[in-house]
This record gives sequence, C-alpha cells and structure tokens, in this order.
Amino acid sequence: MQNNKLIKFILIVEDSSTTRALIRAVIQEMGDFNTVEANSGFEALKLLPTQEFDLVITDINMPDINGLELINFMKNNPKYSHIPLIIVSTERSEEDKKRGMALGAMAYITKPFKAYELQEVIKQAIMHESI
Repeated sequence: MQNNKLIKFILIVEDSSTTRALIRAVIQEMGDFNTVEANSGFEALKLLPTQEFDLVITDINMPDINGLELINFMKNNPKYSHIPLIIVSTERSEEDKKRGMALGAMAYITKPFKAYELQEVIKQAIMHESI
C-alpha cells in the first residue's frame, strides 16, 4: 500500500536542544519533511497521538523515559508499531546496538554523525515505510 502523503512527518526525540537542532537542519536539507520535537521520551509519548508520524528518530539516554523504553512501547502498541525508528546515540557498545535493533529500531547511528549518513538512513526508512 503506497502512502500518497507528500509531506512526511518526523518526530525527533532528543534531550539536547543542540542535537535536536542539528538533526532538524539535516532533515530540512532533504526537503518535504516536517519535524516535531520532543525533549524526552515522556514528551514523545504525549505527542504520538497528536499526529501521524512517518518516522521517529530517538536518542537512548534521556531523563524519564529513555529511547529503548520508547521503542519498546511503540513496537508493542498496534497504533505505533508500523512507524520506523532510528536511534541516534552516544552509546557505542555492540550490546546497546543489538538491544536497540532487537527492540525494533531499523538503524542505529552513533554521535557524532555525518549529515549524509543520517540522510541516507532516513531515506531508507521512509522508502521502507511507503512500500
């Protein structure tokens, strides 16, 4: 089933305002994307029912609800389980990557990241979503 919506909505979940701004700038370079920002997993949970998101990009380490808990919630909730998830984190261990991917993230990018790297993963996630 093809998603005919031209503008895609991406939820950025990151407690660092600087990193949120960087991710937003990288996404804006790509065009045809609107971003919504949450500064914590808890705020993301409040935003999820307000908009139909095409992608969620989340950090792992955040106050209150961390990124892995957010992913676990989304993948176990039929309303959100179809939304592709990308983790962008400072956590570099193979164990963290494996945990994130096992919970349902489709990509794991470590900070600092290159803009083209994030853009490529976003393109893959959106293409996967619209198949």
